[in-house]
Amino acid sequence: MAYSLAHDAGIDRLAGQLRDRLTLSQHAVESEIERFAYLPQVLGEDERVLGLLADASDARVHEVNAYLANVARHAQADAVYLIDPNGLTLAASNWNLPSSFVGHNYGFRPYFTDAVEHGRGDYYAVGVTTGVPGYFLSSRIEGPDGLLGVAVVKVDMSPLERVWAEAGEMTGLADGAGIVFLSGVPNWRYRPLFALRDVDRDRIETERRYDGNDVFGRLPLVNALDASGLTHMTEEGAPPLAMSAMLIDPKGWRLFSAMQSAPVRDEARLVAGVVGLLTLVCLLLGLYGYQRRQLTRWKLEQNGVLERRVSERTSALAREVEERKRTEEELRQTQDSLIHAAKLAALGRMSAAIVHEVSQPLSALDNTLAAAGLHARNHAHDKSIASIKVGRDLLKRMQRTIKSLRTFSSRAKALPSEPVVIGQSVVEALEIVMSQARERKVFLSFDNKAPSALASVNAVRIEQVFINLLLNAIDATASMGNGQITVQLRQAGSRALVEFHDAGPGIPDEIADQMTEPFFTTKATGEGLGLGLSISRAILEDYDGALSFSPAPGGGACAIVSLPLAQHSARLVLAE
Repeated sequence: MAYSLAHDAGIDRLAGQLRDRLTLSQHAVESEIERFAYLPQVLGEDERVLGLLADASDARVHEVNAYLANVARHAQADAVYLIDPNGLTLAASNWNLPSSFVGHNYGFRPYFTDAVEHGRGDYYAVGVTTGVPGYFLSSRIEGPDGLLGVAVVKVDMSPLERVWAEAGEMTGLADGAGIVFLSGVPNWRYRPLFALRDVDRDRIETERRYDGNDVFGRLPLVNALDASGLTHMTEEGAPPLAMSAMLIDPKGWRLFSAMQSAPVRDEARLVAGVVGLLTLVCLLLGLYGYQRRQLTRWKLEQNGVLERRVSERTSALAREVEERKRTEEELRQTQDSLIHAAKLAALGRMSAAIVHEVSQPLSALDNTLAAAGLHARNHAHDKSIASIKVGRDLLKRMQRTIKSLRTFSSRAKALPSEPVVIGQSVVEALEIVMSQARERKVFLSFDNKAPSALASVNAVRIEQVFINLLLNAIDATASMGNGQITVQLRQAGSRALVEFHDAGPGIPDEIADQMTEPFFTTKATGEGLGLGLSISRAILEDYDGALSFSPAPGGGACAIVSLPLAQHSARLVLAE
């Protein structure tokens, strides 16, 4: 009885641990997929891509190959390529590699047929050209006369395997047919999770999903999954395992995780032994009490009552202590789970933001070094030295930015917030974009109506927000042939407002609500991925700030940054 109760409790506890692990792994898988979901559709809006699909030529193929290689590098995708309506690959990011996709026909792949028929497709398989597995995302590209082709992004999901392996987790991911394609246990990869159906075998062979891997010649991990609870897994030469699985909709994948069940059995045996020992002790005590009762019945009855009360109270205290320890442990695990889930969601965005965070100072650095070279040729040594100093300051700023992003991604403590003079941060941002403004013949002015306004922020991150908004304002103003941008800092109650007034074409009402969405951009040439305003909004939200847009007086647009004011302190840390 004691063994059964302890064993059932241990199994329930093990099932809870597996559920928590599956929840975290589910967030990791979904985050890895979702951060690339918009990319195929974005590729289909580029004029170079549309031009190649409409009328292919060697010059256009070369241009699109370079563009796709640049997109794959910045987005950190394994490969990006374009397929014509017949399934033939016209251009690819790996065009210059021996494993290039160019010239291969992938019309038999489900991601191609699904995109043609339904507009979008997704599919995990081993590449028939490279032999490297990956997750394929596809999107149909339409032209005025109908289908032009399909854009495909191949994503490497092996980092998930490394995370599971390094954490010592026996976790895996199987496709809808039941073939395990990702696992922290190498022996489980490309092995059936359960017995395969004949229709699934035929489809896998037809699609060449796992080309070069003998997925049908290996025994399944389990005979069948127990939908009502844990599935027990036993293999010769390996300890028994308890497995739990969950479906990832709408893809039909099965995420599963296993843990050793032997400790539960051992713990139940220990509990049964302790209960048996206590029972034996109680029997001996009862026998002793019976013998003593023969001599002094009243005294032994009182001692027996006292001993029973002590035993009951001791057992009750032991249960209370054990329950409290278990509750505290579950609370810690729940908190760790929530923190981990939030980190995983952020990492998907942070990996795409690294390139964008560094690209703007690099542009300013390029202009500064060009100016230094010009001064050197003109023998203006003082100006050359000044330009080189500005370049070094930009390098230091990029180093601080990269260090901040690396600190966040490595689970270090959050970037410190401290009282920063907002006007000084605006000045620093203006200095970085000044060369860009001069090149575009745009004049920048700063009206500081609140020189002592402070905000509790990180100086580097808030400057990045101002730089993003200034560059957008410069582009908009220059596109209209105008030359004036005004930045104004003022105080409104308990908040500071930084307003960026440009002289551009303004913001149409139909896209105003989409301005800060990830990957949304009005640039049709593919020069940007549309991350600047999304990143700026996320940074401001970390400091209880906000970003809004309104029509500017006299035409153009006005971007407004709102930040809560911080209290003045004796020692202020200014933006460097």
